[in-house]
Amino acid sequence: MALINTVSLEKAEGKMKEAYGMFMKNLGVIPRPLEMMSASPAIFDNQLQRINYYTNHPTLSFALLSHIRYLVAHNLNYNFCMDFNKHILKKQGLEDEDILKIEADPTKNLLEKKDSAMLAFVVKAVKAPSSIDADDINRLKEMGWEDRDLVDALAHGVNMIDHSIMMEVFQMDQNCMVS
Repeated sequence: MALINTVSLEKAEGKMKEAYGMFMKNLGVIPRPLEMMSASPAIFDNQLQRINYYTNHPTLSFALLSHIRYLVAHNLNYNFCMDFNKHILKKQGLEDEDILKIEADPTKNLLEKKDSAMLAFVVKAVKAPSSIDADDINRLKEMGWEDRDLVDALAHGVNMIDHSIMMEVFQMDQNCMVS
């Protein structure tokens, strides 16, 4: 049982109810970290703004962002959201076999070359931040990525870390989805 009180789907109102409804309609589930953030309406609203930002991102594709979330969760052994993001990857057509391949080697994905390079960068940066050097950044820029893209992609991956810590501290259900 969670150590904090959150707002359930049944008790949600206003923006929160709209957001929950959108997730239920599009994915059939509510991400547990989003439910956790419902304990703080301002933080919940901030998370919705982040979701909207990435949903409409001009260069980071939905597929790339899903891969980033899944692999960061996998590498952090963040069970809360591995299932959720695996569910999203499967909706994109990946099979369990494909997912096992990218767990072992992030470059074995089905993304376009440019997106694959960004994915590898984010995974490497989260695993070992000090291993990133100018060559890593320059390779991405040569592929057409801009500074904004690098920051946005890495921020998306690193965001999984704060959710993981908070979920553990507040002893939220290990399942990342509320259905």
